[in-house]
Amino acid sequence: MIARYSLPEMSKIWELRNKYQCWLDVEIAVCRALNDLGVIPDNDFNDIVDKADFDVERVAEIEETTRHDIIAFLTNVAENVGPASRWIHYGMTSSDVLDTANALQLKQAGEIILSDLIKLSETLKIKAKEYKGVISIGRSHGIHAEPTSFGLKFALWYDELQRNIARMERVIDEVSRGKMSGAVGNFAYLKPEIEESACRYLELKPANITTQVISRDIYADYMSVLALVGSNIEKIAIEIRHLQRTEVDEAEENFTKGQKGSSAMPHKKNPIVSEQLSGLARLLRGNLSAALENNALWHERDISHSSVERVILADSTILINYMLNKTTNLIANLNVKMENIDRNLKLSGGIYFSQALLLSLTKKGFTREEAYALVQELAFRARENKSSLKDVAIIDETVRENLSSKEIDDIFSYSRYIKNVDYIFHRVGII
Repeated sequence: MIARYSLPEMSKIWELRNKYQCWLDVEIAVCRALNDLGVIPDNDFNDIVDKADFDVERVAEIEETTRHDIIAFLTNVAENVGPASRWIHYGMTSSDVLDTANALQLKQAGEIILSDLIKLSETLKIKAKEYKGVISIGRSHGIHAEPTSFGLKFALWYDELQRNIARMERVIDEVSRGKMSGAVGNFAYLKPEIEESACRYLELKPANITTQVISRDIYADYMSVLALVGSNIEKIAIEIRHLQRTEVDEAEENFTKGQKGSSAMPHKKNPIVSEQLSGLARLLRGNLSAALENNALWHERDISHSSVERVILADSTILINYMLNKTTNLIANLNVKMENIDRNLKLSGGIYFSQALLLSLTKKGFTREEAYALVQELAFRARENKSSLKDVAIIDETVRENLSSKEIDDIFSYSRYIKNVDYIFHRVGII
């Protein structure tokens, strides 16, 4: 029977023991398919199933001589199985094993990543609901723009994460492809039915067409999703880094008892987790670049991709697993400072009501150019005098002649900035 395992830790997927187990699963699946067709006698097949095993240290010892990991592995398995081992790897090439086993490992890794994405998604949903009604200043170019809901920050990240969840589901399905089509992909020794049957036992799909290897655009697609998830995380991290700046101070990473921020400055609380996440996202993008390079190989195959994949597949899946868990913890324990959100909202004297004033004047018959020039002059005056735009507008003769006190009060109301938040949340799927 093909082994099934529970591997809660991402790193275990890429350990030699699991890699070799996946190799063995592939070999046994092909033997089972050959047995179904009567190629392998029942007695030999039963010996293979009962005795097939490997020892990681013994494989390494044999590889010192063979300088070929698959041959070393097969030699060790044959030592355990005996004469029936002549059927193991029958009609196959190394890449039939390697690529199909890679599919098993990437599928295992993808399922863990998918679970991590869902956990982060739920954490973001909770925070979005918690801060939905909190009015904060929105910023464009780092400058005060207009007020908005603080909860929309989390809702935006949640929405992007839903797309990454869908992407991850798609690439798990896409990468779950095996091949047993031989040295140049033309099924010279094993029938396509053998591949279909073996893949079915492994819960994989057969690749439509291969050379000696499965086309690496599939791997690049998988890696591109990991890089996109990393950019989603980096978007979150950069926002938190900005919000934690001394001049903003609206949110900060949790600072535990005994934690230190600087070896020289005891007062420091630095956004170290967010900075770390921003840096690690660069590694994912770099590994994606390497994966893209792997797609163009010589003729039916060369080996230039192999050494790269031994690094990037394990590194990227382990890395994104780490990053997702760090981000979930970061969001769950984020310290949001309500008093500073309110302080910053009032910091610029309400000059962000300028668009509301502009549009009200155009409704009164002003051209857009006339209204814009007037409101800009009033806003600049308010900023220079450190007063509010409303106070400046109320005493302006043109404004008083065209707008009533009630209309002015409506212009300088926060309600318009959050009146559609529930609609946005519903559209995003946060109910």
